[in-house]
Amino acid sequence: MLPTTTDPFDGDGDHLKEECGVFGIIGDGDAAAHTALGLHALQHRGQEAAGIVAFDGVQFHSHRGMGHVSENFGSETVDRLKGHMAVGHTRYATTGETILRNVQPLFAEYEFGGFAVAHNGNLTNAMTLRRDLQKRGCLFQSTSDTEVVTHLIALSDESTVEDRLIDALRQIEGAYSFVCLTNTAIIGVRDPLGVRPLVLGRSGNANILCSESCALDIIGAEFVRDVEPGEVIILTKDGIRSLHPFPRQNPRFCIFEYIYFARPDSNMEGHNVYEVRKRIGAQLAIESPVDCDVVVPVPDSGVPAALGFAAEAHKPFEYGIIRNHYVGRTFIQPTDKTRNLGVKRKHNPNRGVLEGKRVVLVDDSIVRGTTSTKIVEMVRQAGATEVHMRISSPPTAHPCFFGIDTPSYDKLLAAQHDVASMAKLLGVDSLAFISIDGLYKAVGETRRMNDKPQYCDACFTGEYPLPLTDQKAGSQPKQLSLLNEERT
Repeated sequence: MLPTTTDPFDGDGDHLKEECGVFGIIGDGDAAAHTALGLHALQHRGQEAAGIVAFDGVQFHSHRGMGHVSENFGSETVDRLKGHMAVGHTRYATTGETILRNVQPLFAEYEFGGFAVAHNGNLTNAMTLRRDLQKRGCLFQSTSDTEVVTHLIALSDESTVEDRLIDALRQIEGAYSFVCLTNTAIIGVRDPLGVRPLVLGRSGNANILCSESCALDIIGAEFVRDVEPGEVIILTKDGIRSLHPFPRQNPRFCIFEYIYFARPDSNMEGHNVYEVRKRIGAQLAIESPVDCDVVVPVPDSGVPAALGFAAEAHKPFEYGIIRNHYVGRTFIQPTDKTRNLGVKRKHNPNRGVLEGKRVVLVDDSIVRGTTSTKIVEMVRQAGATEVHMRISSPPTAHPCFFGIDTPSYDKLLAAQHDVASMAKLLGVDSLAFISIDGLYKAVGETRRMNDKPQYCDACFTGEYPLPLTDQKAGSQPKQLSLLNEERT
C-alpha cells in the first residue's frame, strides 16, 4: 500500500479531500445508467477514477477508468454494462497508488460466485492484515487496503456470503462504508461507529445504497433512512434484510462531513448540510465578530458559512472572489512559474466588490495555508483596505487516518503555529476559527454524552475513536499528501 500524491491541477492542493463515493442499486433494468448518474452526483467525493460493475443474472460486466465519471461512462460504455443490479465507485485515494489496478469496485470470483466491493473509508490495520495474509499465500493484485477484505472473505470458513463478509469485518479496524455486489444481492455495510456515511433509498421497485442523499435526488429516488452504524443491510429481489452483528457503540460520525465534504444539498444523520453550514457561519459571527464592510466567501465551500456569518453580523454578503468552474484536469504541466498561478486559474478577485472595503473572508478550513495566503494577497491587490479571515472549522491540528486526506503533523499549519502567528503568516488583519463547542452547537448537539464525544473530531482534538494499529506498528502508509505537486 503505497501513498500517492495529490492532483497537480487542483490549484495548490490545499484543501482536504474525502476518499470516495459509493453507489449500489438492485431491481432496475437501467442499473448501470442510474449508477453512473449517482456517481456524477458523488463526483465531489473522488475525482481520480471511477468504476461500475453490473450483473445481468448470468455474467458480471465491469468498466473502470482513470478520471471523472463523465470521462469514463458515456452512453456506449453504459449500454455494455447489462443487468438489473450494479455497484459503482468514484475514487480519491488515501492509500494505494493512482493506477488502474487500484480503481474500484474491486472484483473477485469465489466458489460461491462473483463479488464486487466499493469502499469509502480507510482501514487502520490493513498493512498488518496484509502481511499475515501474504504469509498464508494470498497474492495481492492491488495496493489498496480494500483488497484485504476480499482475501479475508476467501479464507473464511463460513458458508454464506453474508457470513463470510461479517467474518471479514470482525477482523478489520477503521472507518468504512462498503457497498458489495453478489450474484443475488447488494450488501451495504457501515462501520460500528458510523464514521463514514451511507444511506438507503428507493425508486419504484429498486432499492439503493449510496454515500449521500444527493445521489438519490439525481435519479428521482426517495431517501428512506441512514444505514445505522454497524448495520449490514442486504438488498435482494425479495426485499431488504438488516443484520446487526456488532455490539452497539456510541456513534462517531465524521463532523467534517458537515463542514466541507458532503454536498450542501445532502441530508445526513437527520441534518440538512446546507442549513448546518449556515448555522456554523452564524455561530462563528457570534464568537468572533469583526467590524467590516463586506463578507466574502472563498468559493465554493465557504459560501453557506459566509451566508450565515453575514446574516448574523448584519453585513452584506458579496461574491468578491469568482471561481472558474471550467479548469480541466490536464491544464498544463506545472512549472515553478505556472504552479504559482494555480490559485488564479481557479479564483479571480471581483475588484468592484473589494476595492476600498474592509473584507471578511470566510473559508471552511486551513490545511497548510498556502492557498489562503495567495487568496489574501489577491484580495489586497484588488484594493481591500483590511482583510480578516474567519474559518468555519476549528484548527486542523491532527492528521486523519479514517479516509480523509490530511498531511502529517509537520505540514499542518495549525499543528505548528498558534492563531496569532498563523494570522501573521497568512497576512491577514485578524484570524479566528469556530470553537469546538461552537461547532457542536451549530450541528445541534453538545460535544459530549456520557463523557464521550458525539462525533469523530480527531482532526481537531487528537482524540481518535478507533485503533491505529498500523500507525503504532510503524507500518501505516502516510495519508495522501496535499503537499506534493506531481503524481508518481
